Amino acid sequence: MAETEMQLAAHSPCAGLLPLTIGDVTLTEDMPAAMTLIAPYKGQEKPLSDALNAAHGMGFPAPNRATGKAEARAIWFGRAQALLVGPVADPNLAAHAALTDLSDGWAVVRLEGARAEEVMARLVPIDLRPQVFKRGHTARTELKHMMASITRVGPKALQIMVFRSFSATLVHDLKRAMEAVAARG
Repeated sequence: MAETEMQLAAHSPCAGLLPLTIGDVTLTEDMPAAMTLIAPYKGQEKPLSDALNAAHGMGFPAPNRATGKAEARAIWFGRAQALLVGPVADPNLAAHAALTDLSDGWAVVRLEGARAEEVMARLVPIDLRPQVFKRGHTARTELKHMMASITRVGPKALQIMVFRSFSATLVHDLKRAMEAVAARG
């Protein structure tokens, strides 16, 4: 390779920033194989849900809910929209919905630990306590000064997604909140 040529290498959104553990809270990067926005065509909601179930083992999620499991999850992503996270979308879904590959556009992290909700309480205007925001609940909300999708994926675990361009800001803001919670003992 000539000196003037540059070699480009792919990096994950949070490369070099994670994992991070402060106190009893851990922040790690999730790296789903694919992320596909699914927007049903008018009148195709039920056939789409059936096709999604047949292809991926989950129905189309209700507002503020997620369906599926860790390897394959459909997350409500706004009015008449869901984000299929994990598997590549079955091409047969295109008969019922517009499919848009968003795989490279989002940073996905997992915040886990006994005090994860305390960390998030410093950053979001919604109640994420497990008795209110249960497993399978999801919300599109503001996280400090950026828009995010937050999904409860375990009793003490939250999946957080922001635009890829905000990945360093997300890690910075979460790290500062984790440090503040840990300092309180």
